[in-house]
Amino acid sequence: MKVIKTRDKEIQSPNTTKDFIKKVLGEIPLTAELYWLIRHRDRTINSRFSLEQLDKNIPDIMAYLEKNRQSIDNSKEILIFASLHYWIEHAAIVGLTLSGMGHRVNLGFLPYHDWQNPISHFDLRRQNLYAQGVLKKLSPFVNAFSLLAVHAGYKMLPKELQHRVEQVTNYDAQYTLQVENVDTNDPIYKMRLKRNLQAARCMLTWLNANRMDVVIVPNGTIQEFGVVYEVAEFLGIEVVSYEFGDQRKRIWIAQNAKVMRQQTDQLWEVYKDLPLTRTEKRSIHKLFEARRKASIWKNFSRLWQAAPAKGVQQARADLKLDERPVVLLATNVLGDSLTIGRGTFTKTMEDWIVRTLQYFAGKPNIQFIIRVHPGEVLTHGLSVVDVINHIIPKLPEHIHLIKPEEKINTYDLIAAADLGLVYTTTVGLEMAMSGVPVIVVGDTHYRGRGFTHDPISWVKYYKTIGAIMEFPKQFRLSKAQIDLAWAYAYRFFFDYPRPFPWHLRLWPDYAECPIQKVLSVLGRKKYEDTFNYLSGELIEWEAIRNGEV
Repeated sequence: MKVIKTRDKEIQSPNTTKDFIKKVLGEIPLTAELYWLIRHRDRTINSRFSLEQLDKNIPDIMAYLEKNRQSIDNSKEILIFASLHYWIEHAAIVGLTLSGMGHRVNLGFLPYHDWQNPISHFDLRRQNLYAQGVLKKLSPFVNAFSLLAVHAGYKMLPKELQHRVEQVTNYDAQYTLQVENVDTNDPIYKMRLKRNLQAARCMLTWLNANRMDVVIVPNGTIQEFGVVYEVAEFLGIEVVSYEFGDQRKRIWIAQNAKVMRQQTDQLWEVYKDLPLTRTEKRSIHKLFEARRKASIWKNFSRLWQAAPAKGVQQARADLKLDERPVVLLATNVLGDSLTIGRGTFTKTMEDWIVRTLQYFAGKPNIQFIIRVHPGEVLTHGLSVVDVINHIIPKLPEHIHLIKPEEKINTYDLIAAADLGLVYTTTVGLEMAMSGVPVIVVGDTHYRGRGFTHDPISWVKYYKTIGAIMEFPKQFRLSKAQIDLAWAYAYRFFFDYPRPFPWHLRLWPDYAECPIQKVLSVLGRKKYEDTFNYLSGELIEWEAIRNGEV
């Protein structure tokens, strides 16, 4: 318990006293329920856990579905799961849309407002009562239930499932603390393990009692989302995971796979021999130029650089680069969900950075640039800068560290590089698009596509570096390889994400495109296939390529 120290005595802070009372009351049956009945007669809640916007829109949605709900022969029994209020709202809208298309939809939820802080049983039960009050209004189109109401007991999970839940918890700790080496005694790990085990027991119990054709879950890798994915897969139930990237009106979907793995094998098999049209070439070149100039293009919502390109000569002058060959290592953010569990022959990304730094420390004939991911300015965990300073506090003159906040454009560095080294960042793809030979170390989606070097051991990694550095000009990518990289980039950015009306930042999109519009004739023409994929209908990339869907 935190205290405020005064000169005379220690006084409990009001907030801490309140938390203590909640902790005590939370262990007493029905206290939260009685408090809810007495103090929340309007069924609203003063909390970060808010379903207010969903609640406002439910009456109009219900009125529409009562008159326009479809009936289909291939109707499926679907469970869509969500935790955290913003994901719950999003899942509810998706579930209502699937119901409007004729499916039988269940919405399982956990009423947490964040994933990284403990919550008293008192507050959790209040939030649960509030969520149940809002979500019961989805009936009869969506059957919403709280996992907190599922009585799973304390039976041990099957050994294999227990192991999977522990792996998810390890990812949670990496993601939350932004580290790669996890201490299982850390409070975050212990809290996440407790939550994850309980979620696994409850979901296992519910799915064993309720036959589902498909389970839909956001992300599928971390937090309770990852747990539900693992339970469904363990039981042999078809599972679909989804996430959102930088584009509005687009969604990533993976069927019987974790969407954060960004598996593009089937897409690329269909498209790899299909040259880009003139229009497609123009689109990917415009996107690449927007990224280089640090500007936003079309429906992309993110700036990839803090400063626009100034040109390679200016970058060389700023870093005092000479005629020695240049190697550029571009990092990911430590603990990012696109890096965890992505090692091929390295233990972690940090392990790769450390060993690569040590290798180049003894190569003064090569200028080595480490570009720390600009996204680190928004994080709070361990920085790659800290890792590097711990290994070599004072860097030699031939090693250059570009910190995340520095206004140096990565694309100017690419233009100066003779070799690129990456883990999973898309900078590696863009290096190949620029003709720079790139060694890909992590298990990323563009590895093994014909325009990268993909070692499978430390020995091959070092040998590949040595070979390229001996004759760097001979390893510049051929025109055919560069064209292949551009073609793959187009497919990844424009074909892999499917059309979808609502990003996770739901309500501005929903105001523009409500369920009524999505389920209209024109809306179904645009979005129905994507909702079919979410419900488990196989994504047919060949049909998509041929314009049949």
